[in-house]
Amino acid sequence: MSDSPSPPRPPFSAATVRAGVAWLRSQGADADVVVSSRVRLARNLAGVPFLTRTNRVQRQQILDLLRQKILAAALGEQILWIDIHTTPQLDRTLLVERHLISKEHAKGEEPRGVAISLPDELLSIMVNEEDQLRLQVLRSGLDLAGAYSQIDEVDDRICTGVGAGPVSPALQYAFSPRFGYLTACPTNVGTAMRVSVMLHLPALKLTGEIEKVRRATKDMALAVRGYYGEGSDAAGEFYQISNQTTLGKPERAILEEFERQIIPKVIDYERKARTLMLEKRRRILEDTVFRALALLKSARLLTPEDALALLSQVRLGILCGLITDVPEQTVSQLILLTQPAHLQRVLAQELDQNARREARADFVRQRLGA
Repeated sequence: MSDSPSPPRPPFSAATVRAGVAWLRSQGADADVVVSSRVRLARNLAGVPFLTRTNRVQRQQILDLLRQKILAAALGEQILWIDIHTTPQLDRTLLVERHLISKEHAKGEEPRGVAISLPDELLSIMVNEEDQLRLQVLRSGLDLAGAYSQIDEVDDRICTGVGAGPVSPALQYAFSPRFGYLTACPTNVGTAMRVSVMLHLPALKLTGEIEKVRRATKDMALAVRGYYGEGSDAAGEFYQISNQTTLGKPERAILEEFERQIIPKVIDYERKARTLMLEKRRRILEDTVFRALALLKSARLLTPEDALALLSQVRLGILCGLITDVPEQTVSQLILLTQPAHLQRVLAQELDQNARREARADFVRQRLGA
């Protein structure tokens, strides 16, 4: 009998991968435009150097401590813990595609981990990313208030040791009475809270008015990023808008500004652009969405970027009532399942880039009944 260790188990079953993620199901308020809402908190331990000043032994000690605190915190969910540094690259990429960890967290072999709530996957807690602790809550649609309420409770439970037993002392976070929470990046100092929404804005792109959003967000000192956040492009006209100021504003003020002032304006812009297309440029809109659907049903090679762009246009056609024989849920699932790691996990085989292009086209045609 061989004494060689068994290969690491994938973080999710094939059935879970196929089922997609809760935040991408077009549920919740204003879900036709707002795909998801996210609130993220950054925390570091008092008296412990930031990660850029620690060695591997210290990072392992931080990981061990925070893993114990997280798993003992009685978060009210089943929590899956994954040691990222021992996880195969394909499964790391799958976690990035599900927006459970950042691209940066998926890199390297230094001790790092993530805790994920199951079965909804709406809570993830990264340990030893840029900061020692990064908590995030995702919600479908526009629900920043709900996401904040949950993450605030999770933060309190981890910090105070609720559920961890009487011998577990509270964590002391790096905090300044003058500046607030101290973080590895100066732009996060203060509340150390980032709020963001992922928006689907295809009509604004078609009408040439997407720059209106860029100008408005720039004037309000907001960041506009792509589908995977920082460093990514706006593939498929999916945009993430987030705050850049965390110092000098309380959490509630940031949330209210986003949920009641900024995002409603962008939602209104997109909906008016859809109405304009339907009333005055209907043939252009019909040609765009039905051409996209035809390509998806007939293509023999598809890159992930092409698939996302075409699925985005089909989603627009569904939301505008033009495409009635394709469920929106099918499109939402395909947006995720056509990404490289998900495609390989669904097909239960590792494929090179060229083979994936062919397999992706076959998979999409099969799911669309072509």
